[in-house]
This record gives sequence, structure tokens and C-alpha cells, in this order.
Amino acid sequence: MSLVAQIQVRVGELDLSVEFEAAPGETIAVLGPNGAGKTTLVRALAGLQPIDSGRIVLDERVLDERVLDERVLDQPSGASKEIFVPPEKRDAGVLFQDLALFPHMSALANVAFALEAGGVPKREAERRALALLGSLAIGSVSGARPVSLSGGEAQRVALARALVREPRMLLLDEPLSSLDASTRSNTRATLREVLEGFNGVRIIVTHDLADVVALASRVLVLESGAITHHGSIQEVLANPSSDYVRHLVSQNPNI
Repeated sequence: MSLVAQIQVRVGELDLSVEFEAAPGETIAVLGPNGAGKTTLVRALAGLQPIDSGRIVLDERVLDERVLDERVLDQPSGASKEIFVPPEKRDAGVLFQDLALFPHMSALANVAFALEAGGVPKREAERRALALLGSLAIGSVSGARPVSLSGGEAQRVALARALVREPRMLLLDEPLSSLDASTRSNTRATLREVLEGFNGVRIIVTHDLADVVALASRVLVLESGAITHHGSIQEVLANPSSDYVRHLVSQNPNI
């Protein structure tokens, strides 16, 4: 398995405890109600939220590990083993729910920045960024700043920034949530093409069952910090053992 995640973390009132594995080229959708811990999971995988215990391993490289040992809990460290790789040194690309584009930079500069921050020379970074924007059919807006982009264009710029470093793990937190219905459908089709050409692990957080059906090969349902369903979308919908999943089934009778 390319990704092994065993994560326990407490954030405010949320106790997140999940365990799953993912293979290269596999798209896993994380589905669940507000407050279930979906974004916290993405942040933990990205290194933006240190875990309290467990481990995260990508391509056999340990990114995060904290193993508590009762014998040393009275010591200052409180742990017998601890590893933490910071976000910038993880082989992960992240698309945040709010996109987080730099408003003072052009679309091209936003994407190239991800490469330049990793040491790629400016000219080469811009060449690679422009090529990727072109492949996403938004090369024509490379000189525009985020404020002048449509919702779909901004979404693709943010996606390009997550992809440009060719990461081994792609984390998409509600990538289509801010789009209107028609733009969402078109962007979903583009995203599907992108994911089919991406060989790493793909994790997509969503509220929308249509996103799961169109984009994912497997689904994790997260409720109150725990995985309550795990399998193909057909398996999950055929055996709805929680109110949340039963509601999804009732609201999407044709899926």
C-alpha cells in the first residue's frame, strides 16, 4: 500500500480516530456531515495538524508517528517514539476548500510559486506552470489575478498549484463546493480527467454523492470522528447502517 494512515487526534470537541490504507492510482472519497472530522483528516495527512498518536506512512516513508508508552508518560516528552515531517517536506499536494490563492499574484505566479518554493528556478517554474494551466484549459487566464477569475477558473488554478510538483499524495478538500451547478458539472469532468492521469494516492473530501460516484473508486464515511462505512459506493449505499447514510440514499434515489 502506498499510504497507511492510523490517526488519533483531538481538536476541540472532536476526537478523530481513523485507520485506512490507499494504493497508488486509487481515489478515495471521504464523505460525511459537517463536523465529522473530514478537514481535520486532510490537515493531519498534510502535516498541518500533528497527530496525538498513530502513524502516517507514504511510500514506506514515515511522515508522522507518535507512539505513547505508559512507562514514559511521567517523562516530559510523554512518548517513547515521535517522528514529524513538516508539510513542505511531505510529497503532498493540497487543494484547500477556500482555494487560498495569493490575491496579489497572477494565476501563473500562484502555480509557479509552488515550484519556486521547492527550489526550482523561476523561468523553469513558470514554463511548467504555464504548461499545466494549458492542459487544464485555462492558459488564457495565466496573467489574471484571482479576483478577476470565474469560480471554475480559480478552482482549476488551485488544482494546478496542487498538482504542479507532481506529488505522490493529492488531498482535495471540498474541491467543487463553491461552484454553481453548471460550473460544478464541467469542473467535475475536468477533475476526473486529471485524476485518471495522476498516479499517486488521491483523497477527496466532499458532501456531494455525485462527486463520489463520478470521481472515487472507494468511499469512507466519517461520522463524529470515526469511519462508519468503508467500501465501494454501491456497498455503502446498499447497507446504510446510520441515519446519515440513510438520508443520502433517500435524497439520491437514482444513484
